[in-house]
Amino acid sequence: MNEQARRRPPKPYRRPKKDPVRILAFEALRAVDERAAYANLVLPPLLKKAREAGDFDTRDAALATELVYGTLRRQGTYDAIISACIDRPLRQVDPPVLDVLALGAHQLLGTRIPTHAAVSASVELARVVLGDGRAKFVNAVLRKIAKDDLDAWLERVAPPYDEDAEDHLAVVHSHPRWVVSALWDALGGGRAGIEDLLEADNERPEVTLVARPGRISAGELLDTLGEDSGLPGRWSPYAVRLTEGGEPGAIDAVREGRAGVQDEGSQLVAVALANAPVEGTDARWLDGCAGPGGKAALLGALAAERGALLLASEKQPHRARLVERALAGNPGPYQVISADGTRPPWRPGVFDRVLVDVPCTGLGALRRRPEARWRRRPEDLEGFAPLQRSLLREALNAVRVGGVVGYATCSPHPAETRAVVEDVLKGRGGPAVEADWVDARPLMPGVAALGDGPDVQLWPHVHGTDAMYLALLRRTA
Repeated sequence: MNEQARRRPPKPYRRPKKDPVRILAFEALRAVDERAAYANLVLPPLLKKAREAGDFDTRDAALATELVYGTLRRQGTYDAIISACIDRPLRQVDPPVLDVLALGAHQLLGTRIPTHAAVSASVELARVVLGDGRAKFVNAVLRKIAKDDLDAWLERVAPPYDEDAEDHLAVVHSHPRWVVSALWDALGGGRAGIEDLLEADNERPEVTLVARPGRISAGELLDTLGEDSGLPGRWSPYAVRLTEGGEPGAIDAVREGRAGVQDEGSQLVAVALANAPVEGTDARWLDGCAGPGGKAALLGALAAERGALLLASEKQPHRARLVERALAGNPGPYQVISADGTRPPWRPGVFDRVLVDVPCTGLGALRRRPEARWRRRPEDLEGFAPLQRSLLREALNAVRVGGVVGYATCSPHPAETRAVVEDVLKGRGGPAVEADWVDARPLMPGVAALGDGPDVQLWPHVHGTDAMYLALLRRTA
């Protein structure tokens, strides 16, 4: 038999298997990277389209969601591990290849998917979206990653804590180093607190609903869900926590606007402002940064119970339309306008209560927007600073003497919280405004560990909420 006869016939080419779940997860990650989109905005329409096409059931949607959010949350950790498995800097690897590798790393190290299935599914995905050549590279890297579990990898890639504590925490808990430093400063030191907070940032948050007063009570909302699907909120009298996954938009009360999706920390901020004592009339309320409308809807309902009018102002017209949608059907009087809160159209001193939930870095909501931690930079703090101070100053000008202003932000960074309030009260960067602090802690009854006051900082690892900050100020002159 000659040499040619002894050769094995070439294997026929096998087309890659298309896995709708992993292809969708990859598409979502590419949108986050290429378009600077947010996963919580990109993922729902992709899932809806897949369900309508008959490609997905509930389990498929849950797996796709876990792959996207889990990969984004642990991106820093997975980048360090992938870097240890290749012979070039990460910046020299094409971003789509990195997305496939990170998805594979998450399946291997962050889920219960069996090793063989995680590797083979990731390689098949690579064949579909990258081509056979780069799929071989993906296969080689993932087989290296599969040799150890997450704890073993962290021992290898994270610097020892006693040599560089911030860098150690950054790698182990997948946060940029500057964010670790900022959060540690906000907590006031102590290893247990910072590790608990960073771990909480990487946990899947509960879905919390708000029952809008005058339209449905929390008890009635619980009854519509059934005892197996909902629990009362921890702190807010209007909160209901969903105990199962699913689509909140499919709940009748949410679809009809009688309830909404709202973190309990945001509810507490609105309720505290509504319950703060004012001197004199209580007829005109203002939400000066109302988009997308969650707090405005709750404030509007609370105002309606007292016969007060809510003016909801939002600078961006498209966000103002979201506010209108959130307030539609409110039982009391309200008005929605598109206006710049730093150059307001309203006259000074006409409101009894004012809320400004100012734009910020969003470091308090990293559980819900995990990609934000990788987009923000320390210099963003300087960019937000003038806007935050201007909005608070104008809010204090808008309230009458004896009225109350609530300054809120979804960030625990000291530069975005108490420093802003103190600068405005002391006239740093602009004219001083005469106002006194109002202790916000008694206005959150039953909420534990609220600190020394008078302002309040909520925490994911302590309160189970986003890291909302609230300062209440009463205008004195």
